[in-house]
Amino acid sequence: MKAYVFPTDTSWARYLAALQQRDPGQTEANFWLPSSTAFAYLSPGDRFLFRSKADAGGQIIGGALYAEYLRMRVSEAWRFYGEANGAESLEALVLSIQRYRSKNGAPFDPDPEIGCILLTDVTFVPEGGELPLPPGFPMNATRGRGYRPGHADWSAVEEAFAQILLRADVPNLRPDSDAVSYLGPTKERIDGPHWIRRGQRWFASKVMTSYQRRCAITGSHIAPTLQAAHIRPIAKEGQHRVDNGLLLRSDVHTLFDGGYIGIDEKHRLQVSKRLREDFSNGTEFYSRAGDIILLPAQEHERPSGDVVTWHMDEVFKR
Repeated sequence: MKAYVFPTDTSWARYLAALQQRDPGQTEANFWLPSSTAFAYLSPGDRFLFRSKADAGGQIIGGALYAEYLRMRVSEAWRFYGEANGAESLEALVLSIQRYRSKNGAPFDPDPEIGCILLTDVTFVPEGGELPLPPGFPMNATRGRGYRPGHADWSAVEEAFAQILLRADVPNLRPDSDAVSYLGPTKERIDGPHWIRRGQRWFASKVMTSYQRRCAITGSHIAPTLQAAHIRPIAKEGQHRVDNGLLLRSDVHTLFDGGYIGIDEKHRLQVSKRLREDFSNGTEFYSRAGDIILLPAQEHERPSGDVVTWHMDEVFKR
């Protein structure tokens, strides 16, 4: 278990805090970086704490659980996270990012690739309830500081995170508490003592990048038509996990959910005879029947045997 304290744009934090006041269900956020420089210190489920800039007090103002780091175009980040990027519109988001990029001499790009630190269970302390930084925190560190057990200030970081949850009235995120029911059916056990709830926004962005922005069955890469599909739906005890997902063209998604197409445990496309019987069509899919679909490069991100078997048994029209 590790933690990271990161300097946080004041307008980003204020916008998200106000958004949560309007809609308490907004628990996911994209903590964007103006460039796609890697961020690899944390693992899923680790703590991420927000430090306000010096001109806003320089204290801890909230925290979250780390879900993933992805590189995305600004337009993609807006498509999946919308106002959870900490901005009211795509135009406002682009302007905020460009303001930082111009300070570093980067040329104007209407849709630059940015670093996306994706967070879940985001919460902010009430105004006036800011928390002190760990004693040795370097105020001039533009990218903050990471902590792990054994660090001299680890206990201070742990205490700050506990206070954030307490002041925000968030259930303690431990498996031996009410967190299991709080996290709901999409919870995922992370190595260590914690659970994490990774939601629909994380799922959609992760599936898109894992499948390299191409439909797993047709290879189409027309972005507006691509959708992250659950193999086993959330309503049927599925989870927001990349190995329970496929990136599919919208019409292919409909056919998959309807059981007209499926994939077997060897990731081969299966096409139901009902497709031709019901619609007198389907040549595009019958010509690919038996072919291995496009898959993520990382083996652990490929569709799991459990969920594809469930889909073939419960949904596919044999």
